[in-house]
Amino acid sequence: MPSRLAAIAAIAAVALFAVSPFAGPASAEEHVVKMLNNNGKGKFMLFEPEFIKVNVGDTVKFVPTNKGHNAEMIPGLWPEGAAEFKGDLNEEAVLTIDKPGIYGIKCLPHYPMGMIGMVVAGEPTNKSQLDSYKPVATAEKRYEALKAQAGQ
Repeated sequence: MPSRLAAIAAIAAVALFAVSPFAGPASAEEHVVKMLNNNGKGKFMLFEPEFIKVNVGDTVKFVPTNKGHNAEMIPGLWPEGAAEFKGDLNEEAVLTIDKPGIYGIKCLPHYPMGMIGMVVAGEPTNKSQLDSYKPVATAEKRYEALKAQAGQ
């Protein structure tokens, strides 16, 4: 009889572990990035936050807090094989992170004014793109700050 009781206890322990919060991969998170005309601190046409670190499987929701913005991929700063991304003007856009790497984001209407952002997921597999990508002149200062954060 003790062996039968031990077997039942072992099955119960396995079942309990299978439904515990420690079993299997962690849940994906949703990160929110605002698209702003200004941040009230002297910075204009920006994503807030401009730089975030996420995990593969997470989503990043871009919210047009002010009208006239979109969020879309920067082709020269995008992981190879990652799904393309282009949000519509004045609409929320959700980027699902499907590959590790560095994801460059721009607001197309305000890119010439420097409106760029960066998402880093897991290991930055496309780190070499940080040096080969050349932003428009007005985005260069912001890009250099983002590049420094991604290079850490």
